[in-house]
Amino acid sequence: MTAGKLPRLGRSVSPAAKAPVRMVHLGLGAFHRSHQAWFTQHAGDAGEWGIASFTGRRPDAADVLAAQDGLFTVVERSDAGDSFEVVGSIVEAVDGANVGRLVELVAAQQTAVVTLTITEAAYGLGAADASLLVSGKQPTTPLGRLVLGLAARRDADAGPLAVVSCDNLSDNGNVAKESVLGIAREFDGGLAAWIEANVSFVSTSVDRITPRTTADDVALVSEKCGYRDDAPVVTEPFRNWVLSGDFPAGRPRWEDAGAAFVDDIEPYENRKLWLLNGAHSILAYSGQLRGHTTVAEALADAVCRDAVEEFWEEASRHLPGDELGIPEYRAALLERFGNSRIAHHLAQIAMDASTKLRMRAIPVLRAEREAGRSGAGAATMIAVWAAFVAGNPGLQDPQSDAVAEANRLSGIERTAALVALLDTGLAGDPAVVELIQELSTGFARAAAAGVSTATSGTAA
Repeated sequence: MTAGKLPRLGRSVSPAAKAPVRMVHLGLGAFHRSHQAWFTQHAGDAGEWGIASFTGRRPDAADVLAAQDGLFTVVERSDAGDSFEVVGSIVEAVDGANVGRLVELVAAQQTAVVTLTITEAAYGLGAADASLLVSGKQPTTPLGRLVLGLAARRDADAGPLAVVSCDNLSDNGNVAKESVLGIAREFDGGLAAWIEANVSFVSTSVDRITPRTTADDVALVSEKCGYRDDAPVVTEPFRNWVLSGDFPAGRPRWEDAGAAFVDDIEPYENRKLWLLNGAHSILAYSGQLRGHTTVAEALADAVCRDAVEEFWEEASRHLPGDELGIPEYRAALLERFGNSRIAHHLAQIAMDASTKLRMRAIPVLRAEREAGRSGAGAATMIAVWAAFVAGNPGLQDPQSDAVAEANRLSGIERTAALVALLDTGLAGDPAVVELIQELSTGFARAAAAGVSTATSGTAA
């Protein structure tokens, strides 16, 4: 039977009765479905917590998922094989441009939680929305739309709720809070005061490698499951969610699915941002420079792996506390990265570099310099990015115009301009800029020649 003749998921599978919408999510994508939706499905009280998920830039994901009654297949992929599970926690999939429905749901008294996977760059894009709100026009960014929804919630006297950022940002709950309050203050000072009194902003550390779904993945689900799912998600078996903050209107029992609730999330955030995400950035740029396309391929290259290990050594010095289990975490990362059946594409990881590197490389580089060490491992992350964007000027980045302007320069001036996009203080330190310039030039030459590049002995 061909995939085209199979019944669509949603008609062939009869899920339990839909849970009521008590959560709103902004940023309907593969990661949300493999992570927050999966955790909610596996909460002990899942039947009480339905999710209404809104897309970001495009409606496509909502259109496909809505046609399947919100159902989709999670494919857990490892060297041992694949497993398949239908997830039904998303009970409503909506085009993000449908601001009216978003406002209606945020204002509903039964809504208790708003979760966000809007990408790191989106937190700095809401300033223009304040002017739109003041003039009575609809906001265009996720946080601007959320502010409009919170205004309606205040007017409806619907009570408090929690906003939970699940993006790769240090202290992401407070970043979300300041972004939302910044828009609200420009729009309505009274609303900003209401938000401060009634909305909690929860910080989280999230982790589950979820590459883009391919046509082959769609065909595999049809073959193995006997139905057509146009929106499956392929992910690794590993998943992690650490949360810190209050839920004034309640929350699902995510701990039943393995989520952890802690008082101080910063060490867990840094462990993930530096060791996992930092390694991803190094592999994304160094791997592509050396002709690789996936994380597993890049990790198998000694040059790329050595760069990761050196950075890990530096970062680990600034991750104290036995409870973090750093040696075990690093070993698990090597196993996860080496899972060749998860095609985690380097090109996907490489996007939005100026935002990501500011969080992944800069804190470690600064800490190493303050300790009197060169910080060559962290500098390498910046250096391979600088080498990569020289030959890939169209790489998606929130500061793409500034990257292009820097690329019109040459030598040490170009490197300083690129570093300034990440940290103006470090860009003003000649020793740091010279180190990054040396590493970038050396790596570019070595990559072109197909030979190793040494960084650990570089002085600054």
